[in-house]
Amino acid sequence: MPANATARSYGEGWECDRGYRRDVDACLAIIVPENAYATNRTYGVGWECLHGFQEVDDATCLEVVVPDGGYLDSSGQRWNCLRGYTKVDDLCLEIDLPPNAYLADRGYGAAWLCDRGYEVEGDACVAIAVPENAFLNGSGYGQPWTCERGHFERDDTCECGFR
Repeated sequence: MPANATARSYGEGWECDRGYRRDVDACLAIIVPENAYATNRTYGVGWECLHGFQEVDDATCLEVVVPDGGYLDSSGQRWNCLRGYTKVDDLCLEIDLPPNAYLADRGYGAAWLCDRGYEVEGDACVAIAVPENAFLNGSGYGQPWTCERGHFERDDTCECGFR
């Protein structure tokens, strides 16, 4: 039996003591790097990085650098941007809201949406031209307005009468 090993309490053979890992017929000391703690598991490297540090090359734990406008996620190994910021490379840049816009509540697509009565045109929100005898509808696609009852659409206007 090698040094730093103990006979198994069941069956035959031996197992390495806590803080050591088996390497063929020997028990080698687990070297826990700075900013890590021993896991005492029989698999893996035998240690894990502290919260806020990330494992690099199974050898060291480097601090997760969180940029201004960001926060460390619950794993402690990555960061995300706060609401109102967008991730660009290793930075969180503040979202520039145009007039008549608000921050979107979704993690995909556009970072901002236009207020009711406005639509996206490039990097701006422009007023929707609602013709006489029409009203804004709630459609997310197609014509953003609907002719009032008793009127019909013709060439982006609402004319009186029935077709």
